[in-house]
Amino acid sequence: MNFWSHLHHPRAAMALLRITLALLLLFHGWAKITHGIGGIEKMVASHGLPTWLAYGVYLGEVVAPVLLLIGVWVVPAALIVVGNMLVALLLVHTGQFLSIGNSGGWALELQAFFLITALVIALGYSKGK
Repeated sequence: MNFWSHLHHPRAAMALLRITLALLLLFHGWAKITHGIGGIEKMVASHGLPTWLAYGVYLGEVVAPVLLLIGVWVVPAALIVVGNMLVALLLVHTGQFLSIGNSGGWALELQAFFLITALVIALGYSKGK
């Protein structure tokens, strides 16, 4: 056995990825729980959509991350995060697709990380394997 074979632990890697995504998203969810979603309701309304759609943010930033964290319904939870991030990108961040942030990185690197990580989890998760 060579050194690199000791580093091959796909189940541990997937667990680390889903737990990290869950914890990072829960920070955003906690902000929505403690401060409300009034700003999101206004943004949704400004696009001509019904304000009740704003409550979907709780699915993507609270419910789905909790499911990811505890390892229950992982693929559906990851797909909810993918959908949540696509909605956020289309409704909030369309003007930033080609923008550079204040620190010199892509303005949407966090949103892209959440989206791609959730997609990797949805495509790669296999319970018990």
